[in-house]
Amino acid sequence: MDIARCLTTIDLLCTRDLHPEHGGTDAGTSGPGYLVAVLQTSGEFWEDDGTERDETAAQYEHDRDGLAERLTARWGAPQIFSLVSLFDRIMADEDIPEPWALLSNHVPDLHLWQLPETERWLALGVSQWDKELPFQLIAVITDVDPP
Repeated sequence: MDIARCLTTIDLLCTRDLHPEHGGTDAGTSGPGYLVAVLQTSGEFWEDDGTERDETAAQYEHDRDGLAERLTARWGAPQIFSLVSLFDRIMADEDIPEPWALLSNHVPDLHLWQLPETERWLALGVSQWDKELPFQLIAVITDVDPP
C-alpha cells in the first residue's frame, strides 16, 4: 500500500464539495452528502481454496490499521463503528440514510473520525461484496451523521 498516495486522496476528499446527486468521481462514487474513494483493490478469488482470501483479508485490515494510525496522529483515536447492526435494521425495514445503508452491505465495520471544526465524518473500511470478489480499502467522507 502506498500510504502517501492514500493520505493525499483522503486530504482531497476532505476538501471537496459533496455532490447533491449520485454519480462517479475521479476517486470513486458520490451521492447526496458523501464521497467514497477506493484506495486499494485486491484481485478476485474465484479459484481460491480460502487461503489466499484469508491472507488478503488480513493484509487489507493491516493496511487500514496502518493508515488509521497516521490519521489518529492528526485527529485522535477513531470510533470503531460496526455496520452489522445497521444491515439488520435495514432488513427490518428501518430507513437508514446513505452512505451508511450502502456501506452496511459490504463493509463490516469502519474506523470513524469527526473532522475538527466541520460537520464532516471520515471513515476507513475494508469492503468485499462477496467471497469471490476483490477486497477494497475505502475512504468515505460525509456530512451525514452515523445512525
